[in-house]
Amino acid sequence: MGKKTLQVETVAQAYLELLRDRGIDCFFANAGTDFASIVDAFARAAAEGRAAPRPLAVPHEFVAVSMAHGYYLVTGRPQAVMVHVTVGTANGVGAVINASRAQVPVLFSAGRTPITEEAGLPGARDTHIHWAQEAFDQAGMLREYVKWDYELRQPGQLEAVVDRALELAMAEPRGPVYLTLPREVLAQPLGELTIASPPRRQAVSRRFPDPVRIEEAADRLARARNPLIVTAEAGRAPEAVAGLVALADAGAFPVLESSPAHVNFPADHPCHAGWIFGSQDYPAIAEADVVLVVDCDVPWFPARTRPGDDAVVIQLAADPFYSRYPMRSYPCDVPLAAEPAAALPLLAAAVRSRIDPASVSARRARLADAHRARREAWSRAALAEATRRPIGFQWASRCIGEALGPDAIVVNEYPLDLRHLPPFAPRAYFGSPHSGGLGWGLGAALGAKLGAPDRTVVATVGDGAYIFGAPSAAHLAARLHGLPFLTVIFNNGAWEAVERATRSVHPDGWAATTSSFPLAGLAPAHYEEIVRGFGGHGERVEDPAELPAALGRALRAVRDGGRQAVLNVLCQRQAGSPKG
Repeated sequence: MGKKTLQVETVAQAYLELLRDRGIDCFFANAGTDFASIVDAFARAAAEGRAAPRPLAVPHEFVAVSMAHGYYLVTGRPQAVMVHVTVGTANGVGAVINASRAQVPVLFSAGRTPITEEAGLPGARDTHIHWAQEAFDQAGMLREYVKWDYELRQPGQLEAVVDRALELAMAEPRGPVYLTLPREVLAQPLGELTIASPPRRQAVSRRFPDPVRIEEAADRLARARNPLIVTAEAGRAPEAVAGLVALADAGAFPVLESSPAHVNFPADHPCHAGWIFGSQDYPAIAEADVVLVVDCDVPWFPARTRPGDDAVVIQLAADPFYSRYPMRSYPCDVPLAAEPAAALPLLAAAVRSRIDPASVSARRARLADAHRARREAWSRAALAEATRRPIGFQWASRCIGEALGPDAIVVNEYPLDLRHLPPFAPRAYFGSPHSGGLGWGLGAALGAKLGAPDRTVVATVGDGAYIFGAPSAAHLAARLHGLPFLTVIFNNGAWEAVERATRSVHPDGWAATTSSFPLAGLAPAHYEEIVRGFGGHGERVEDPAELPAALGRALRAVRDGGRQAVLNVLCQRQAGSPKG
């Protein structure tokens, strides 16, 4: 087996060279006093042309973790983030929760307050904050949302610790891990470190389903009178999309997307049954006699509508029971504990061998008619908003769809209405993590641009999500690292989800009957001014007729001028527009 000897001076230098050897491209960081040896190690790497990840300063931890998240989405490769001890960890926890629920691997690390108080070891405490920042259990604040946490204690375990972190992050279901790095350990002198290269800790191995369960699921689907497939994240592995198409074609099965976080199924396929978002219902699910749930944590809302008691429910995912969720009580008559990319082609072949071709043809014709009618109705609804002020969400979404080129990647934090956009190819659309940690969109878009520099990246966010995304930090990172992207803010001046939740819980309550919703209002601020402070292009759009031209100017600034851009679109959700 291959070996490599790293000629280094400190543990920090060995750490960076080891990360690069393990395929880590980027080191996203918001530095503090615990970074002294890391900074010195990067300086040596730059001076001597040594291997190291690319250092990227990101002045807010939530943005840094979200950038690693977005980079993984477009590349499939996990990245490293380092933050400043306890306080930096706390700032990043919300984004770690997003990565956890989205099954995105991130090597999330933090310095640890120096352990020693007396002189003797390099890195000992030497400033006031080194006492107050120490915690009894630094990892305790995020342990529930990481797959593993550990503290590096001495140089000899460096390779084993890094390899353990990465193998667990990449093992299905994937997710973030947490590593703390004491300042004294990073500063410790080290002459050389011999490592296995390539590493002998391979974690990626496709999980195939139980053949008996595949046959059982195929029998149920082939005999179904009113089958339905529901998915949210089948497309997290792009090759699963083709498998889902093969299955839909095999039985003419309608495919519904529930708050999709990925491109799961081609929107122009006649079996595409549409989308539901957020709290939106799909009443027809009550009529389904067999429901195949593919990588979807919430396929319906049991308190509102559900399949009948006699309906068969098949759950397919690497972890079909979502074992990290404290409570999830959906029925599962046929479990398929496997990666959808592996299971779907097998299921398609099994269905094809036992289903009646005539019934498939008849159902496919009905689905095609319904698909065409839906899309015609959606188009009419968007056009009906073409002259309305404030601008409607459907019209804004249609204008964005018409402005996008084939190279576009869209990062959507809630507001974009997919009914009015062209079909996306796999890894060209990413929706909000279902954990709902607001602010993800800006950082994820930056990470996507970093991972796909030749693509045009567009982030669509609400005004609340824009605020939560630490826009000054995000725009500064974009300028620092040459990452031009377009942000479209759907600015309705309110926390719409708060008002909607209040109406749902208290439909005849004081807030609903008086149209007074304290704590739910936001001022329609001039957010376009923020990006101008970082050399970007900013516009405020109030006239629906001006939106297409404004989108054109903003996209030219990004594509041709290499500048980031923000469109602050004053809008309001009109009747018929789905709520995120």
